[in-house]
Amino acid sequence: MKTLTFVRHAQSVANAGGVTMVHDAIPLSELGVLQARELATLLDPNPAAVHVSHFIRTHLTAEPFCERCSLPIELNPYLHEFSLIDPALIEGLDGERRKPFVKAYWDDPDPHRRHGAQSDTFAEFEARVGAFLEQMGSLPDGTVIFGHGIWFALLLWRLLGYRVIDAADMRAFRRFQLGLPMPNCAVFTLVGVVDGQWSVQANTEIARRIADVTQAYRDRVAAAQLNQVQMK
Repeated sequence: MKTLTFVRHAQSVANAGGVTMVHDAIPLSELGVLQARELATLLDPNPAAVHVSHFIRTHLTAEPFCERCSLPIELNPYLHEFSLIDPALIEGLDGERRKPFVKAYWDDPDPHRRHGAQSDTFAEFEARVGAFLEQMGSLPDGTVIFGHGIWFALLLWRLLGYRVIDAADMRAFRRFQLGLPMPNCAVFTLVGVVDGQWSVQANTEIARRIADVTQAYRDRVAAAQLNQVQMK
């Protein structure tokens, strides 16, 4: 049975609420760098290959792990995350001010609508995930895949047998995606059961370890902020 490991990237500047950037250029936050370093010590150090999307946050998450196991990073064109809105249309907005635009997109979904030149239609995004599904069986056993949250949610949706054909399907997928536990550095093991069918298991131990790193970082930040207030 073939085993693949999926890893969602560490916290990005956008995840932390930063101002809009070009989608593929969004780097890791300070916390994300710490998460990636911890993650590198937790993953199996003997992967067959390491795949990333062209988004820099997957490269930066994979780099400490690749240094540990002395393997090159390989770009997989089917791993790229869904770009639902052209960043030029939401330029200068932080995470909180982007939320109404994202909500409006999902409130009136259309698989074939494009929101700006530098965005995907959902149909294009689903086709990309579908192309990855077709190549899963040919990936080397033990491949580690550093990718994205919405992307992996759609992969699971497809593995369950669902498709996204119309607006109702998009709404159903969005409910599924929002309900899926997918923190930064979430790790899932996919095992090929029979041709085209896979079992999926979350790695809860790694999730707990990353949560500990995240909480320790936030405690340090809160303590530093309190100290600054007290010194004023």
